Amino acid sequence: MPESKQSETSPKTGVRNAHFWAELVVKLISRLLTIPIFIILHKALPNPDWPFYLDRILLFIALIFLVELILKLFKISIFIGFLAAVVLLTYGSLSKGYGFGELTEDYQNLVVTLWESPHPEKVVLNNMAPFPNRSKIREAADYDNAKVRGFALMAVNRHFKKYQNDSHYRTIIQCFAIFKEINSRWNYVSDPKGEEYFAKASESAKYLSGDCDDHAVLMASCVRSVGGTPRLIHTNRHLYPELLIGNKKDLEKIIPYITRKLFREESRNKSFHYHIDDNGQVWMNLDYTERYPGGKFLSPEILGVMTLE
Repeated sequence: MPESKQSETSPKTGVRNAHFWAELVVKLISRLLTIPIFIILHKALPNPDWPFYLDRILLFIALIFLVELILKLFKISIFIGFLAAVVLLTYGSLSKGYGFGELTEDYQNLVVTLWESPHPEKVVLNNMAPFPNRSKIREAADYDNAKVRGFALMAVNRHFKKYQNDSHYRTIIQCFAIFKEINSRWNYVSDPKGEEYFAKASESAKYLSGDCDDHAVLMASCVRSVGGTPRLIHTNRHLYPELLIGNKKDLEKIIPYITRKLFREESRNKSFHYHIDDNGQVWMNLDYTERYPGGKFLSPEILGVMTLE
C-alpha cells in the first residue's frame, strides 16, 4: 500500500504569496514617494535642455529604481507598517475620521503644492516640521459639517452683503464677515485643568467659546466652508489662523476695503500684519488679538504651518 505524502507546497505557497504582496506594496510606495522626490530634484537640478525632456525622463526612471531598491532593504517592516496603516485608515473611514479619502486628498494637495512652489523642499520641511496635535486639530476642523457651514452662511448674510458684489474679492469679503461674527462674540475659556481639549468647529460654532486652539479651528473651518483658503500657524504655546489674500497687488486692494468700508472704526490708525510665503502669496492674520483682519501677532515666530485645503 503506497504511503501517503503530506503536501509540502502549502507553507511554501503562503511564503511566496507573502513575498509577492510585500513586493507589490514596495512598488506602490516607491512610486508614491518617487513623484514628490522627482518634483524637488526637477526644480533643484540645472536643466540641460535635452531634446524631448530626455534628461527628466531618465531622472524619473533612475529614481524609481533607486527608491524601490532602498525600500526593498526594509521590505518586511514596510509591509507590516502598510497593513497597520490600512487597518487605521479603514477605521478612520468608517468612523468619519482620517481615512483613505483624506489621505488621498492630502497626497494630491502635496503634489500640487510642490509643483507650484519655487522651493518645494521647504514645503516638505514645513509638512514634516513638528505641529503639536496635528491629527487632533485636523479632526476637529470639520468644515464640511452642516452646523459649521450654516454658521458661516449666517455670518456671510449678516455682514457686508452690499460689498459682496465684487466677484473678484467676494470670497475674501465673505471670510471677513465670518471673522467679524466670530471675533465680535468670542469668549475665551480655558481648557479643563491639566488637559488639552480640542473642540470641533461644529461645537464651537454653537457656543463661540474656548481657547486659542478652538478659535483657530473654528475660524479656519468656517473660512474653508465658504471657499476661502485658511492655514493654521503654530507658535510657542499658541495657535492662530491666517487667510490667503493673494499676491501683493491683491493686498493693496484689500487693505482699503478694510480701512474704508468693512472695518473703518476697528482699523483706524492701526497697522496690518501678514506673512508672505515662498510663492509670494500673502496670508493675513485672523487671530483674536484685534477686531479687524490683519491685527497684531500675539507671537511673530512660526514653528509650524498647517493648511486646510
